[in-house]
Amino acid sequence: MVEVVTPSLPVDDAHRLHTGLTIGVDIGGTKVAAGVVDPAGRILATTRRDTPADDPHRTEGVIADAIRELAADYEVVAVGLGAAGFVDADRSMVLFAPNLAWREEPLRAAIEATVHLPTVVENDANAAAWAEARFGAGRGEDYVVVITVGTGIGGGIVVDGNLVRGQSGIAAEIGHLNVVPDGRRCGCGLQGCWEQYASGRALVQEAYELANASPAMATDLLALAAGRADMITGPMITQAAQAGDVAALQCFDEIGRWLGRGMAQLAAILDPAVFVIGGGVSSAGEILRERTLRCFRTHLTARGHRPLPDIRMAEMGAEAGIVGAADLARVTR
Repeated sequence: MVEVVTPSLPVDDAHRLHTGLTIGVDIGGTKVAAGVVDPAGRILATTRRDTPADDPHRTEGVIADAIRELAADYEVVAVGLGAAGFVDADRSMVLFAPNLAWREEPLRAAIEATVHLPTVVENDANAAAWAEARFGAGRGEDYVVVITVGTGIGGGIVVDGNLVRGQSGIAAEIGHLNVVPDGRRCGCGLQGCWEQYASGRALVQEAYELANASPAMATDLLALAAGRADMITGPMITQAAQAGDVAALQCFDEIGRWLGRGMAQLAAILDPAVFVIGGGVSSAGEILRERTLRCFRTHLTARGHRPLPDIRMAEMGAEAGIVGAADLARVTR
């Protein structure tokens, strides 16, 4: 189900909301980042806090404190919260957040009661996807799929200019597409999920296995990790690949192969005009895009007889979650 947003406020209040400043809050397992955002998607001010992830109520206090700090200097009309978890269809409750200890948490009510501003809650990947679709690499397009390739895989789907949220609000968990029956165990409890083969974690695992199997091939990569395969990180792999390291490039070959294969499946279902690749692994830029595109074309159904979706790298960076949450607060009230 595609959610179509229609304003329910009086005309004067609706105009004020659509033209005023809003606050976006990106809530992760380690940090709470907040910013004041104007209607053009520009961030005017930011603040950041550590997340007390093991205590839901303290987390809410940290969020409220960040909002109050920003609202003290700017006249804001609403707040958008991007939470790393499942958010209900009403954009009010966090049903489940694996890294924040929230279970059926009425987050909207808690924040509104504290900061006295209209608030909406959205999944953090959806918020980032909305920012890319509205102001970033997908702007001007009505059919956009955003894929965030980080520790896992997240994303968001925009159809006809609206976020696809599903009946319960928890659609677009694309990292958990099953690509290998009975494959690698996933944190969601199942096996063979896409993010086990095409994420930052998978990239590091590939490098670790390659460095252990063939240290001579991975000499430059191991040098960055002080000779220890277990110390290799995603940024090290990207750095080595950009310097032409054969082992690092082979790791991106594997990730691009899985990423392109999964995107071809999504294209068969959704037929987007644009795929946008974001997340930490996207810092590899054309190294990742070219390999993904090659495999995507190979596995795309009816290739040669249909328009090819464009594949672009994200433009909003780490600010996407803040901008998207803030803009959703503006357009969904």
